[in-house]
Amino acid sequence: MHCDPRFSRVREVFERHFTEGEELGAAFAVYLDGELVVDLWDGVADRHTGRRWEHDTPAFAYSCTKAITATVLLRLAERGTVAVTAPVADAWPEFAARGKGAVTLEQVLTHQCGLPVLEEPVPVEEFEDQAAIAARLAGQAPLWEPGSAHGYHALTYGFLLGEVIRRVTGTSVGELVATEIAGPLGLELWVGAPDEVIARAARLKAGERPQPLAPTEAIGSTSGDSPAADGTTAGRSPDALAEMAKAMLDPQSLMNRALGNPGMHLLKGGANHPVILRAGWPAAGVVTTARGLAGFYRSLIAGELLDPGTLRDALRTRVSGPDRVLFLDSAFGLGFMRPSLTFLMPSETAFGHSGLGGSIGLGDAERGLAVGYVMNKMANAVSGNLRGIRLVEAVYKSL
Repeated sequence: MHCDPRFSRVREVFERHFTEGEELGAAFAVYLDGELVVDLWDGVADRHTGRRWEHDTPAFAYSCTKAITATVLLRLAERGTVAVTAPVADAWPEFAARGKGAVTLEQVLTHQCGLPVLEEPVPVEEFEDQAAIAARLAGQAPLWEPGSAHGYHALTYGFLLGEVIRRVTGTSVGELVATEIAGPLGLELWVGAPDEVIARAARLKAGERPQPLAPTEAIGSTSGDSPAADGTTAGRSPDALAEMAKAMLDPQSLMNRALGNPGMHLLKGGANHPVILRAGWPAAGVVTTARGLAGFYRSLIAGELLDPGTLRDALRTRVSGPDRVLFLDSAFGLGFMRPSLTFLMPSETAFGHSGLGGSIGLGDAERGLAVGYVMNKMANAVSGNLRGIRLVEAVYKSL
């Protein structure tokens, strides 16, 4: 492990999480101006066998994938292969059905296209057939007028963008990540993991859910203003929290339908199942080390993946305010989360994406920061997950 003395408080927070029993296994990495200044890991990768978390132990990081998929699409836009402002149907004619002919890629990237759920249950047999899942979405009508509101497209975001990318390149998001991003840059990051990576991946442990999911679990990070001493968060709307709690108890709520279909829970072990780890869903399919995730953001802010102008435009907030799926306020650029109640960050210049359970990928070009946090003890319903946020706050306090 490595921790620059300037960031000793980060190591103290990381170690305290284990001492106090908040972590099972986890890793945290930070680049500052391109230099790896924090590279920490500890704990158990598999609680059943006692296998230790090693320097190269990867973990499934859920929606951290979305920023990676957005980057793949923006790279294609830079080449002129697609236009972000163009209709999805230009690349995918079948998508125009049911009044969707004018829906743009920008509306998909910003969760405005009105397709946050798959209306029919996706059978397990289709879990690795992204084109078949996308075809289901092509046949659906939007739940709201595209562009009139935004709501978190937890899983459908990836199937929609992934199909556009497949149509214009003939290949998958995962393959492009491997050949154009992770491979050339030497990143421990896979959108669709090979067998040898699956074999050494951390096994997730679900949090107990004796109460409705806390807001911190809805998209995988904490929400609100600064965490209070009792683990609550100031600035939340009581009405929004009440609506969220009600939605989490209703299997037919928009939130549960968005988060639960395709249903990972249908497979033994859920997200630990090889089918999920191998499938490479472009909204929730990345398997990565903390170092690999931080390295992605290091390369992004260094201009190695996107032209700086492209990144600046992508980070311009397109939507903010009440989220139709999550109820709390959210904010998005082109595929990247911006600071809001659902992406609590110490800096307004931070961007990135969190993942269900608490994983975080973060960049901050103004401060030269790139951060990655992965773990295998999912947030529980009582306390949410402040672990990643505490670590990020410790990084900023160390600058």
